[in-house]
Amino acid sequence: MQEFLKWTLDTIRQDDSMMSWMEEKRFEWVPLTASMLKNLLEGQTIILISDSEREWFSKYTLRAINNKNKNRPLLPFVSLKTFFPNLSSIKSVEDIELLEDLLSQSFPNGYTFFYVGKGNDIRMQIAKRKDDSFMWVFDEHLQNSFYLSSYDDLLDIKLIQLFRLLDKSIDALLFAEVSFGS
Repeated sequence: MQEFLKWTLDTIRQDDSMMSWMEEKRFEWVPLTASMLKNLLEGQTIILISDSEREWFSKYTLRAINNKNKNRPLLPFVSLKTFFPNLSSIKSVEDIELLEDLLSQSFPNGYTFFYVGKGNDIRMQIAKRKDDSFMWVFDEHLQNSFYLSSYDDLLDIKLIQLFRLLDKSIDALLFAEVSFGS
């Protein structure tokens, strides 16, 4: 069983999609991903949220994560927009608190937000209120988040590459190929 950091580097280097840009960013990636994966292992539901420009990525993730061709158990990933279609009506802190009450009742084992998008979106405020959210934030360096630039011409490709790395990480964890160390 390998340490997750070493496994991540090996996986980046072996990937055919030219992920060399991730080699330095793995130090930012590994602790965030390990935290999310631990929450997943503890039975928490992963709730996808994205800004409106990245809704395609949420849909892609939901279709791909539990693809029937994967040789693993189905994973509890849901879209907040699917679960709560009135998401666009969230405008205030009180609205967010009501939503959090709904989510706490709906997911008694807990939940982790997986946010992808710009930092100035109200949906980001939902994810940011929870300390263990897994966030890929554009154009803003925030603590406990993975930084990407929305001006990067390769952004969509990088999002798909990151999803692939996340998906491989889930497999490695489920099949006891990695450990998180102490």
